[in-house]
Amino acid sequence: MPEVTGTTWTVYDANTMTQTEIYGRVLCELAEQEPLLIGMTGDLSKSTKIGIFEEKYPQRFINVGIAEQNLMGVAAGLAKAGMRPVVSTMSIFASMRAGEQLRTDICYQNLDVKIIATHGGVSFGHAGTTHHATEDLSITRALANLTVIVPADGIETANALRAAMKIRGPVYIRLGRGFEPTHYQSEDYGFEIGKAVPISDGTDLTIICCGIAVYHAAEAARVLKESDGLSVRVLNVHTIKPIDEDAILRAVRETRRILTVEEHNVIGGLGTAVADVIAASGKGCAFTKVGLPDCFSEIGYPEDLYAYYKLDANGIIEKVRELMGKEFEPDEDWEDEV
Repeated sequence: MPEVTGTTWTVYDANTMTQTEIYGRVLCELAEQEPLLIGMTGDLSKSTKIGIFEEKYPQRFINVGIAEQNLMGVAAGLAKAGMRPVVSTMSIFASMRAGEQLRTDICYQNLDVKIIATHGGVSFGHAGTTHHATEDLSITRALANLTVIVPADGIETANALRAAMKIRGPVYIRLGRGFEPTHYQSEDYGFEIGKAVPISDGTDLTIICCGIAVYHAAEAARVLKESDGLSVRVLNVHTIKPIDEDAILRAVRETRRILTVEEHNVIGGLGTAVADVIAASGKGCAFTKVGLPDCFSEIGYPEDLYAYYKLDANGIIEKVRELMGKEFEPDEDWEDEV
C-alpha cells in the first residue's frame, strides 16, 4: 500500500485501500471541519478502521467495549446533548444485536447519529453465517427517519460519508469488509443522496444494483454487449431509502425488463424496494430479483459466495439471459393497467 501521510490521499491510493480505510481517513478530514464530531465503536477499532480516527483524535473517541446496545444508547445521548456521533460496528451488530436501540433510541427520536456498518452482506465470508449481514437492509429500510446507503466502492464511500454529514438525522451506511473491487475512478460523478447514478445506458434491459454488485453489473453489461449484442442499462441505486423512484420508473418505461442485484436476501432489500415502486406505479414489466434466495448464507471466501449466489459478472449474465426470455405486455398504453 502506498504510504499515506496524515489524512491526505488520492484516487490512485484508493485502488489499494479498502472501503473502511477510506472512510476512516475521510472521517478524520471531516473532524477538522466539525468540532462536534465524535467517533465511537464497540471494541472494533481495528476491524472497522475507525482506529484511524482514534489515533488522530483520541480525546474525541469512545470505545464502549463489546456492548453494541450500549453503543447506540450512548450515541443517542451524545446526539441529544448536541454532539454529532459517528458509530462504527459490523452490520450484523448494528442492525440486529442493537436493533432495538437503533430503532427506539436513535430513529424514533430522529437523532443526528451516523452509523457506519461494516462487513455487510457475505463479505466476512470465513467468519460464518452468524457474522453475515443478509437481512440488515430489510430491517433498516423499515425504520422511520433512517436514511440507508450502500456504496459501490471506497470512492463512493467517501462521497456517502461526506454527504451524510451534511444532513441532520440518522444515516446507515453499509460497507463491505474491504478488498472489494474499485468501480469509480474519480469522486466527481455526481453523487447525491436519493439519486441513482447511471453506469451505462441501454434499451433492452436495466440492471438495478448497489454495493459490490455495481462493479459486477458493469462488467456483465460490457460482456453482454460484445457477446449478445444487448443494450443493458446499469443503475447504481446506492441509496436504498429514500429510493430514486423517477430513475426506476424511467427504466421500466424505456427497457421494460428489470433485474435487481444485491448482496442481501431477496426479501426486503433493494429488490423489494424497487418492486414496491413498480407495483405502486401500475406499470408492467418483466422483473427478477437476484440475491440470497431466502436462505441463511453458506460459508466460504466472499468471491466464491458471490459466484454461488449469482452476484458476480458471470451470474448476472446468466440471469440477464433468462430475463430476456420473459415476455411482457407490449401495450404502450398503460392507463388500463393502473
